[in-house]
Amino acid sequence: MSNRAVIEAHYAANEAGDLAGMLAPLSPDIVWTEATGSPLAGTYLGASSVAENVFGAIAREWDGFAVAIDELLDDGDTVMALGTYSGTFRATGRPFQARVVHIWRVRDGKAVRFEQVADTAEFLSAMAPL
Repeated sequence: MSNRAVIEAHYAANEAGDLAGMLAPLSPDIVWTEATGSPLAGTYLGASSVAENVFGAIAREWDGFAVAIDELLDDGDTVMALGTYSGTFRATGRPFQARVVHIWRVRDGKAVRFEQVADTAEFLSAMAPL
């Protein structure tokens, strides 16, 4: 399986709402970094930490959270995804859309590093009290 196919499998599982499928391409010791300024900012170590602290938090706090990937760029061990997040923050009922870039590093058929670059102001606007 190509590195691009590894990342495509993650996004396909995401679209299907398949958490196990989303986690399958991740190395058990992945280093996952969410953008500074985002509601989930920080670095999470390991697939189980990502499942709990990223995907779990999204499921608890957002309705209809999705990422629409427009383009995948493959450069060997690095795959970049360009797209748009959308969803509605449950506590405020406000929707948002934000552009995003995901930078993936793949080794031996598993994603070993992930970095998110996002328009975090859009997240925070949807989350701000009325």
